[in-house]
Amino acid sequence: MISPHSARKATRVQQAPPPSVPPAWDGPPPPAQAPVQRTPMERMKDLHGRVSIRWRLTLTYGALVFAAAAVLLFSVYVIVGSAIDYAWPSIDWGLDPVQNARLDAAWREFQRQAVQEARDTLFGSAFLALLGVGILALIIGYFVADRALRPVAQMTGTARKLSESTLAHQRIALEGPNDELKELADTFDAMLTRLNIAFDTQRRFVANASHELRTPLTINRTVLEIALSDPEASEDLKALGRTLLEVNARNEKLIEGLLLLARSERELAVRKPLDVQEVAQTAVEQVTPFAQEHGATVTTELVSAPTIGDPVLLERSVSNLLENAVKYNIPENGKVWIRTGMADGALVVQVANTGQHVPAYEVNSLFEPFRRLHADRVDSAKGSGLGLSIVRAVVQAHGGNVTAVPRDGGGLVVTIRLPRR
Repeated sequence: MISPHSARKATRVQQAPPPSVPPAWDGPPPPAQAPVQRTPMERMKDLHGRVSIRWRLTLTYGALVFAAAAVLLFSVYVIVGSAIDYAWPSIDWGLDPVQNARLDAAWREFQRQAVQEARDTLFGSAFLALLGVGILALIIGYFVADRALRPVAQMTGTARKLSESTLAHQRIALEGPNDELKELADTFDAMLTRLNIAFDTQRRFVANASHELRTPLTINRTVLEIALSDPEASEDLKALGRTLLEVNARNEKLIEGLLLLARSERELAVRKPLDVQEVAQTAVEQVTPFAQEHGATVTTELVSAPTIGDPVLLERSVSNLLENAVKYNIPENGKVWIRTGMADGALVVQVANTGQHVPAYEVNSLFEPFRRLHADRVDSAKGSGLGLSIVRAVVQAHGGNVTAVPRDGGGLVVTIRLPRR
C-alpha cells in the first residue's frame, strides 16, 4: 500500500495549463446567403413573437377600453351638439319686418358661433379625457394581466425548481376557483406524480437488478480463485481462469457503477460540511498508483473550498474524472492536471488531460451512460462507460453542473461547478 506521503511525492509539480476553450471551427465556411426581403406583414409577425403574453394582454385590454371610450365620447359629442342646436329659443322682436329680419340673421349667426365654440370645447375636453382613459386602461390592463398570469408564473417557478430529487415533494398545489388555470395546475401536479413513480420504479429496478447480479458474480470469482489455487491445475486451465477472472472483475465493476449511478440520481441522504480540497487530495492519492502504472504525471493545484454535501459521492466523482483522464492518455508519459478553488462565487474542480483530439460535437454525448469515445463493444476494456454519467449525476444531486470542452492539443478539460453553501 502506498502511503499518502509517498503518493504526493510521486506527483510531479508542474505549471497547470490555462483554462481551455473550444477550438475554432476549421471546416469550410458556411455558404453566403443573400439578405431575404421581408414584407411588412412578416415583420409584424416577428414583432408579435418577440412581445411577451403579459404585454400582449395589456395592449389588447388597453386597445379595447380605448376603442370603447372613443365610441362613447364620439356619441356624446354628436348628441350634445344636436341638443345644443335645438335648444336655442326663437325670439319675437316686435319690430317691423326689415328690422326683425336683421335681428334674426344676427341671432342665428351668434347661435352658430356659440354652438361651434361649445363643440370645439367639448371636442378638446373629450380628446384629453380619451387620452387619460387610454393611459389608465394600459395601467389597469397590466395589473389585470399580471393577476391573471400569476398562477402561470407559479407553475413556471415550480417547474424550474423541479429535478428528479424534488419530484417526491414539490407540487404547484394551486388554490382558487375551479377554472381553467386550476385544472391546468392539477393536471401538471398529476403528471409530476406519475413521473415521480416512474423515476422511483426505474431506480429501484436498477438497484435491485444490480444487487441480484452481485451474488452470482461473487460466487464465480470465489470458484475461479479456488480453481487457480489448485497446484494440480494445468497451465491452459489457469490461463482460462485468469481470463474469466478479468471478465468477472469487469462485470463486478459494471454492477458497482450501476449501483453508484442509481444512488447518485436520488436525493442526497448525507449532507455534511466538507472541503473540496481534501476530497480532491484523497482522490489523487487513490489514483496515483494507477497513474504511475500507465506512465501518467498528475499535477495538482488544490485550493481550499468548503461546502456541504456527500463526501463519498464527491470523492467518487473526482476519482472517476482522474481515472478517465489517465485511461485516455494515449501517448506515453501523458499528463493530468487537477485544480480546485473558488471562481465567480462557485466551487470549481477542473481536471484536464492530454490525449487524442476530441471533436466538439462528441463532448456532450460522453456524459451519457455506456458512451465511450474511440471504443466499441469488443474493445471496451478501458471501462464500462459509466464514469462521466456518475459524475454528472453526483454533481446534479449537489445542485451543480459539469461541463467539458476539448483541450488545445488533444484531450479534455472537464469542469465541475458546485454552489457555495
